[in-house]
Amino acid sequence: MKGVYIFLANGFEETEAIATLDVLRRGGVELKTVSIHADKFVVGSHGVPLVADMTYGEFKAQVDIEVADPEDVMIFPGGMPGTKKLAEKGEIIDFMKLHYAMGGTVAAICAAPGLVVSQLPDLTGKKFTCFDGFEDGPIARGAIYLKAPAVVDGNLITGRGAGCAIDFGLAILEALKGAEVAEKVRHGLMLAD
Repeated sequence: MKGVYIFLANGFEETEAIATLDVLRRGGVELKTVSIHADKFVVGSHGVPLVADMTYGEFKAQVDIEVADPEDVMIFPGGMPGTKKLAEKGEIIDFMKLHYAMGGTVAAICAAPGLVVSQLPDLTGKKFTCFDGFEDGPIARGAIYLKAPAVVDGNLITGRGAGCAIDFGLAILEALKGAEVAEKVRHGLMLAD
C-alpha cells in the first residue's frame, strides 16, 4: 500500500478523525484523508464539514494493494452513522483484510473496532479497546477486550472513544516514529511535563 490513510464517511466522529490527523502530522507522518464517497466533501456526525485529500477512487488508483508492511496504516474513526457506512463498504473491508493479512497496520477507534475491525477473519489473542457496547464483534473473533484509552497489539491499534483520540493518535505515532517522537508531540500538546 505505502502510506497512512484515514478513511472518512459522512457521519464520522470529528474529534477522532481530526485529533488523530493532527497528532500524526505534528509527528511528521505524511498521511491522507480519504472520502469513501464519490466526492471529497464529507460531513461529521456533529455537522462539521471536511474536504478530504482524495476520494476512494483516487486512493485505489494510487496504491498497490499487493504490498503492505507495518508502516502502512489504514485508520478508521468512529462516529455514527459513519462507522456503519465504513463497515458496509465491502470493497474497503476486503482491502483491509488483505492489507492486514500482509502485515499492514489497522487502527480503529470508538465503534470502528466493533464494526470494522471485527470483520477481520481471525483476531485470536489480539488485545483491543473500543467504545463501550461495541466489544462483542472482536471478542467473537477471539480478541481480548481491555478498558484502556488506546491499545497496541502488533499491527492492530485501537482507541476507546473521542476523549481518547489524542492517546490513539500518539499510539499510532509511536508505532510509526518511535517513543521519542511521540513524547515530543505529547510535550508540545502540554500533556507531559
